[in-house]
Amino acid sequence: MKFSELKLAHRFALLMAIIVAGFAVYGAWSFKVLDQLKVNGPIYQRVVQGKDLIADILPPPEYIIESYLVSLQAVSAPPAERKALLDNLKSLKNDYDTRHLFWTKEVLEDDIKDLLLNGADKPAQEFYQVAFTQFVPALEKDDTAAAAAALDIMKQRYAQHRAAINQLVERATRRNADDEAYAKSQIASSSAVMLAILLGSVGLAAAVLYALARSLMSQLGGEPRYAADIAGSIASGDLGVKIHTAPRDQHSLLAAMKAMQDGLSNIVGQIRSGTGTIASASVQIASGNHDLSARTEAQASALEQTTSSVEALTDAVKHNAGNARQAQQLAISASEVAVRGGAVVAQVVDTMGAINSSSKKIVDIIAVIDGIAFQTNILALNAAVEAARAGEQGRGFAVVATEVRNLAQRSSAAAKEIKALIDNSVETVDAGARLVSEAGATMNEVVSSVRRVTDIISDISAASDEQTTGIEQISHAIRQMDGVTQQNAALVEEAAAAAHSMQDQARHLSAAVSTFKLSA
Repeated sequence: MKFSELKLAHRFALLMAIIVAGFAVYGAWSFKVLDQLKVNGPIYQRVVQGKDLIADILPPPEYIIESYLVSLQAVSAPPAERKALLDNLKSLKNDYDTRHLFWTKEVLEDDIKDLLLNGADKPAQEFYQVAFTQFVPALEKDDTAAAAAALDIMKQRYAQHRAAINQLVERATRRNADDEAYAKSQIASSSAVMLAILLGSVGLAAAVLYALARSLMSQLGGEPRYAADIAGSIASGDLGVKIHTAPRDQHSLLAAMKAMQDGLSNIVGQIRSGTGTIASASVQIASGNHDLSARTEAQASALEQTTSSVEALTDAVKHNAGNARQAQQLAISASEVAVRGGAVVAQVVDTMGAINSSSKKIVDIIAVIDGIAFQTNILALNAAVEAARAGEQGRGFAVVATEVRNLAQRSSAAAKEIKALIDNSVETVDAGARLVSEAGATMNEVVSSVRRVTDIISDISAASDEQTTGIEQISHAIRQMDGVTQQNAALVEEAAAAAHSMQDQARHLSAAVSTFKLSA
């Protein structure tokens, strides 16, 4: 995307980004240089390290010259002063070991570390070894000859140590000089880089500002004040103001305002011609809405009456359904009573049959009793005949036989009477059984009829429930229709109000459009 195609906000944002980025790079580089050159920075640490190294070498503890001088003093010192000198020698040895341990942990160049830890340390360690294994014991024994011999060896080790120390001092001095020169060159080069960054940022920002100014003038198409005057004229309704643009200028703000002026002129002309049509149409819409509102209100009134009638019909059907359910319950109760009555009649029929069977058995028993009485009578008659033949001896037996015969005759007569009574009872029981059977059949017919009535009433109750449900659905639908009609009435009223509002808006629009001035 070209710079001229960017939005104004994006251009300013790009300018600010360039400036901020330039100063950010400038600041970052400055902080980097300051971080290197600051106190306790890398270069500072190297310089301090070099100074510390030389300070440890000249004078001690890393340089054993003082230990060598103390040894020379101890040889020529009186015995009373030797102990203090020897203690001082031990203290110098401890200081040497402490600082030497410190430098073994430091990061140094290889040649410096080799001179410090090998070239200078090895003869120093041999110096102290001879001193504490030969020289000090000899002095403690006051053996000056042995002490002098040990001192000669220590002198040789000191000479080796001193040669290494001289090289180390020379190398450390060169290192410090190199670090100082490097710091100076870093400061000079960093200053040049920071100056270049600053000048580059300022130059780039100036170039962007120049391009932005040219782009803005190209997009505006003229001076901003002239564009503001044109916009003020159009805002006040003067669409006939002349707008001067550069040749072939079709994309600037002034060109767009000119195109907007032409478009607004066309739109205002069309609005003026359409406001009359809108006013006439709004009058017709208002009249139609008034008629529709009247018809909707009449329909709503009719629906309210229909709703009342359907609600009354619903109440009646619900009442009939309730009566049908009560009749169904009564019919079910009657059916249950009839069933129980039929069962009782069946039991009576069974009982009458049992009585008839028992009566027949009694008749048989009476027949047996009658036969026994007849035989007893025959036997008594035969006994009387035999008693008569016996004469005077059989008179008493004849009396008994006569009594037995009389009893047999009375038993036979009683049996006949009982049989007659039983026969009458059997006939009566048979007649009762027939009547009970007929009553049982009648009860069965009653039960069947009651069941049919129950089924019919159940069908009537179910039909009443279905009818109630259907009428309730009809009532619900009518209520919905009534609600929709009420909503339609409200919408018609809103439409009428909107039509009146549209009339007012058309008048206001016509008045507002009349304020615009069009070119001839």
